[in-house]
Amino acid sequence: MKVGWSELVRDGNAGRTSVVGGGMIIHALSTFIVTTILPSVVRDIGGLRYFAWSTVLYVLGSLLGAALSARMLRGIGVRNAYRVALIGFAAGSVACALAPSMPVLLVGRLVQGLAAGTLSALSFTLVRTLFPERLWPRALSVVSIAWGVATLLGPAVGGVFAQWDAWRAAFWTLAVAAPALLLLVEVSLPRDLKRPAPSAHGVAFLSLAILAVSVLAVSAGSTTAGPLWNAIGLALAVVGFLVFAQREASGGARILPAGATSPGSPLCAVYGGMVLMMAGVTPEIFVPFFLQTLHGLSPLHAGYMSALMAGGWTLGSVASSGASSARSRLALASGPAVLAAGLATLAVLMPVAGPAGPDLLPISAGLLAMGLGIGLTWPHLGARVFGFAAEADRELAGASLTMVVMVGNAFGSAMGGMATNLGGLLVPGGVAGAASAAAWLFGGFMLAPLCAALAIRRLPVQVRPAAAE
Repeated sequence: MKVGWSELVRDGNAGRTSVVGGGMIIHALSTFIVTTILPSVVRDIGGLRYFAWSTVLYVLGSLLGAALSARMLRGIGVRNAYRVALIGFAAGSVACALAPSMPVLLVGRLVQGLAAGTLSALSFTLVRTLFPERLWPRALSVVSIAWGVATLLGPAVGGVFAQWDAWRAAFWTLAVAAPALLLLVEVSLPRDLKRPAPSAHGVAFLSLAILAVSVLAVSAGSTTAGPLWNAIGLALAVVGFLVFAQREASGGARILPAGATSPGSPLCAVYGGMVLMMAGVTPEIFVPFFLQTLHGLSPLHAGYMSALMAGGWTLGSVASSGASSARSRLALASGPAVLAAGLATLAVLMPVAGPAGPDLLPISAGLLAMGLGIGLTWPHLGARVFGFAAEADRELAGASLTMVVMVGNAFGSAMGGMATNLGGLLVPGGVAGAASAAAWLFGGFMLAPLCAALAIRRLPVQVRPAAAE
């Protein structure tokens, strides 16, 4: 049965949908606005050698916040979890706005990340809590649309503040967004939302620490110019993830739903497909550099051309989220192929240096195809996480989607750094090095969606296995 978008705004769903999207918008805006204004921050308060750590600590904080969100829901309930997260986000934003030095700003970014990761996890968790199963793909697509909107607005808003040399005002603006969303939460969420039942196990703090250190290792490695340090960070992360997977599968306290790391389980296939698809779109972070270096675009034009990937993600989510069971399987099968086709287009055309011209049209199509590919699959993969996870693990299932985004981004960024360094971005450098690096990057990353297709093929036809009925 085809589900219409109108169901997300009827019968009190409009406010709930806004809350779900609002948490993700705050998370994404904080990511993209701050990335844009960081050069202005460094010029004002110094700390160039800590430049990359603003992003690394934000990612780490987001991962920890998402992982601990299930504990918060069981301990204090949905409304109080939102209150704590939004107050924390406002406090972190104020600390950044007042920061006299880079170390103080980094502390604020860590606090922001903790709160934003919690908000993101709450957005995913509330999809299963607030909406019937038939609306899960639609509601999850709202989360994707929110991310896409922030991707488009973030660089523009950050660019305005940077142009005015008013980077502190950017953080004040983010701080003001928190009470606005809190008001929406108080007005829109049902008063009778039940607190999840206490878990039979405690928080898996050791597993969480292993996961955090693994993401920190791969993120830190990706911020260095040398391929050796990229490789060391990646190797440490792989070992950490293997240990983490073994602990999750051994029973006891977990931070993922049961079966998430067990080979052969539907959940393991879903998570594998999601991480690979997320990693497959991370080459987009290098697109503005290549467009400026190889095709002569201005920073503004390059930034907004790269935003076509986010536009494609939104378009794909909107187009496929209300699909019937048969069409959802078609979307799952075609998404990796479309993403791989986009990467192949960029691998061929991006390295061809020259002034901006007609070649930008197929490059634009390739970027749009990258986003379209993941947009076609993401709502249905997310719905299958909810469907395959046990009812007792529903909060863990919601939080896990934010962790998948963080892990996929971290691994993709590290692999992208290695690919471009090995491809000649630094040595020989220049136009020739950038052209070679682009070919290595986009060509090599085609493996990610192709492997994702293999994982997706293992999924059962039913969204919810018969055993879970």
